[in-house]
Amino acid sequence: MPNSPDSPELPVSPASGIAAVVFDWRGTLVSELDARGWVREALRRRHAAASGAVVDDAAIDAVLSRIHTPELRRRLQAPDGNIGEKRHRETYFGVFADAGLDDPLARALWDVDSDPSYNIFAADAAETVAALFDSGRAVGVLSNIHFDIRPFFRDPPFDRIPERAFVLSCEAGVQKPDPAIFEEMLTRLGTRAAATLMVGDRENRDGAARRVGMPALIVEPLTDPASRQLGRVTAFVAGHGDPR
Repeated sequence: MPNSPDSPELPVSPASGIAAVVFDWRGTLVSELDARGWVREALRRRHAAASGAVVDDAAIDAVLSRIHTPELRRRLQAPDGNIGEKRHRETYFGVFADAGLDDPLARALWDVDSDPSYNIFAADAAETVAALFDSGRAVGVLSNIHFDIRPFFRDPPFDRIPERAFVLSCEAGVQKPDPAIFEEMLTRLGTRAAATLMVGDRENRDGAARRVGMPALIVEPLTDPASRQLGRVTAFVAGHGDPR
């Protein structure tokens, strides 16, 4: 959806020209399990009731070797895999079936992928979001996700993000890197593309914001919530740093 000319534009800071910052969720604001962590947790769940069951590196490698063939990896990262819970489930369980995984393991992999408790806010997420609000900037969240993440933003300062500033692929029916989802965010925020910074951990998805004229800042994928790298965001909006 194109930016609506009727949407009121927020003031732009003369120091940086950035009126709003849009964050990706997993891997940016919150930690994300890597592939090995995902499989490890799924195996633990599957074996939770089995006495003496051990999840070792060999077991993890065996599962990864089955689901991480080039074809199955491509399907797991499908450009429409997160446009709804039903579509996401069909994509993942189709891959698990073709990889020959048993039903308990397939369900455990799905459950881990859908469990937000594995996604912990970065140590500097709260202070970064608070600083942006305090400087008069808007904050949005744009995520390729198959479930509603708004309930996990109830604590300060995340509760200051208005509901309209969440654009989720499962609700929008489109996902990054499609330009339409970035345009939807601009419409929701009422800001110009050049004044709206996209922050994410994947160049091939979050970096696509540049296609609609938004600057993009790509950070390292967050797997350790203790990492503090969001200072790059406040530095950039203050007029320092290079988002490319």
